[in-house]
Amino acid sequence: MKKSDSKRQAILDVAYRLFRTQGFDRTSISEITAQVGGSKATIYSYFASKEELFVECMVAAAESFTVGTYARMSATAADLGAALQDFGTRFLQFSFSADMVAVRRLMIAEAERSGIGRLFYAKITSMRANMAAFLAECMAGGRLRRDDPVLAADQLRALLEAEVFEPLLLCAREHSLDDTECALAARRAVAVFLRAYAPACEQDH
Repeated sequence: MKKSDSKRQAILDVAYRLFRTQGFDRTSISEITAQVGGSKATIYSYFASKEELFVECMVAAAESFTVGTYARMSATAADLGAALQDFGTRFLQFSFSADMVAVRRLMIAEAERSGIGRLFYAKITSMRANMAAFLAECMAGGRLRRDDPVLAADQLRALLEAEVFEPLLLCAREHSLDDTECALAARRAVAVFLRAYAPACEQDH
């Protein structure tokens, strides 16, 4: 890791910890600077604003997950259902871990502040593009019916989250999903998705 990359990561690590424990308002750039070292100018050389830093450190883990997960996927895999099942299980394990649920709550709480919601949405949309590209390949290869791959990616995500999003986000459920629950929820979601996007020749039978 280059020195500049190391410094940027150090800023993200400290900012993430402070934002998570203190919230956006009570965390200042001065406090982050004091713990990281250097000056405010150093932080602003990496991040244009406190809002941008907040968004970047909140989505850093998700971006890392996205890169690693999509590297495992292949549109030519022998069993598309199994590939989507593996993705869905990993997605639920990561997205609904206690840490990530807390991050989601914080993101929503701060969404109206100084364009933070729009910054988050742009980041999330960029990450979803990976799944849209994967599904587009599957559609081009005849493994799924042709449709809008971006919409298909959004619908797959919605199906995966359908059983667990509200109970966990709203604290109606105390504990995160265990691995068995993630696998079962993913299997049910993928089964519905594959029925909806089955190639026309399969739907005719």
